[in-house]
Amino acid sequence: MEMFLTWMLLGLLLRTGTTQNTAPEGVLNCCEGDVLFLLDSSGSVSSYEHSRMLSFLSELLLPFSLGEDQVKVGLIQVGTRPRLEFGFDDHSSQSSLQGALTGIKPLRGDTNTVEALKMAKERVLIPGGPDGSRAGLPRVLVWLTDGVKPGDVVEPMAELREQGVAVLVVSTGHSNYQVLRQVVTTPVEDHLHFVDIDDMSIIADDLRDAIIEIIRAGRIQVRDVSTNAATLQWRPVLAGLNGYYEIRFSPVLTGGGAGGVGGTGTSPSTGGSQYQRVTQPADSNTVRLTGLKPDTTYSATLTPESNDQAFNTISVSFTTKPEAHSPAVVTVSDSGPTSVRVSWGPLQPEKVRSYHVEYSALPRGKLHAITVGGAQNSTLLRDLQPDTTYLVTVSARHVSGKESAMSVKACTQEVTPALADLQLTTVGSDSVQVDWKGSVSGLRGYWLTWEGQENSVVGQRSSFYLPPDSLSTRLTHLPPLARVCVSPIYRTARGEGLCCTAQFNTDAFAYGYQS
Repeated sequence: MEMFLTWMLLGLLLRTGTTQNTAPEGVLNCCEGDVLFLLDSSGSVSSYEHSRMLSFLSELLLPFSLGEDQVKVGLIQVGTRPRLEFGFDDHSSQSSLQGALTGIKPLRGDTNTVEALKMAKERVLIPGGPDGSRAGLPRVLVWLTDGVKPGDVVEPMAELREQGVAVLVVSTGHSNYQVLRQVVTTPVEDHLHFVDIDDMSIIADDLRDAIIEIIRAGRIQVRDVSTNAATLQWRPVLAGLNGYYEIRFSPVLTGGGAGGVGGTGTSPSTGGSQYQRVTQPADSNTVRLTGLKPDTTYSATLTPESNDQAFNTISVSFTTKPEAHSPAVVTVSDSGPTSVRVSWGPLQPEKVRSYHVEYSALPRGKLHAITVGGAQNSTLLRDLQPDTTYLVTVSARHVSGKESAMSVKACTQEVTPALADLQLTTVGSDSVQVDWKGSVSGLRGYWLTWEGQENSVVGQRSSFYLPPDSLSTRLTHLPPLARVCVSPIYRTARGEGLCCTAQFNTDAFAYGYQS
């Protein structure tokens, strides 16, 4: 009996030791990346729910290897004033991390998720900062929320995704599904989880697998994808070794190569289509693939070649962005009282035969239209009504027979007088200071005329030109009750002017001069 009890005790100790050191297959030393958790600890989360979330994080993170060349973890609590509990460099061992998780207390207050995201973006998820992530490595944001009044998170989450941060969400309450599916990184079914607070353990494996898929050390990151180019980034496993990286890429299930850099060959993995080949030195971790076709799915493989050590080939697929068909953008400029310039792009003369521009005053003005060639990217709309809003539609008539269009609103300026507020100020017995205001650009100058009216010698009249930047002058030796007029000069004619009569106390007799 004593021997039996001894073996039972030994078996229990072995079982306990095995449980403490067991990690899911492929997790230890699997990954390299930075994972930030956004933990809701506002007033809507009870103490019990908060403790359950922390226990879930402990279970989720326990299998990972932590450290400089492994996984780093940070945590921000969400409350009225969000708080960074620990950054990426604070815990490099499981014992340190697990101890920190057990000591976290809830913040309470409002659910200020937007401010927490701002902190995450500016302090934690930005590479190179004091609490920042590591450059060149995948970054993950995992948001744990009860779903109660999270705030307007769609835009800040979109900004993080645009910066290469993968967003995952776990909701333990009645959240708005449409909002949460907008903020997570695709695929939604892998990165968005709804679970009861008491059943969080059932999603631990799936959520961990989703994180591993993003930060797996051997995977290729695809960045800066455009219509004809993409950047591949990988972990530099050949750093310090002799060798090089061989990159092959080709369109999936299409014939013909993509064109661009490197040599070509036949790719057995893409149904016999041609592939492009390019090599990079051992100390590099990125390559820019160019000459790609728009709206096309490509398969790329990366093979580290070295005589010092054997490495597996890794692969990735990506799809280039579709080509923007003109007009993709329409802008309005040079707005005046009777004209505006409408411009559009991109210019595609090889694909567009002509552009048809229609415009009418809102709400129900007469429709006007003009047509310009496919090599033209702007036109000036003339003879418009001042201070009026127009609807302008630019339609591209493609060589293929298709049409595409885009509309904008254009506003003309209100008419302001070219000349205003003419004033005469007497200076002495026969002189006046003439001042006025001009408000329309494009004037060629001003025409000033004075003329005697009563008891004046016939021929007492004088006119002269003033430059457009002149808004005043002084006239001397004027006859009594002289009539002074100032008119604007346009490119083709003289405009309507303003006149005033000079009043003097004496009967001066003179010819009048400009001083």
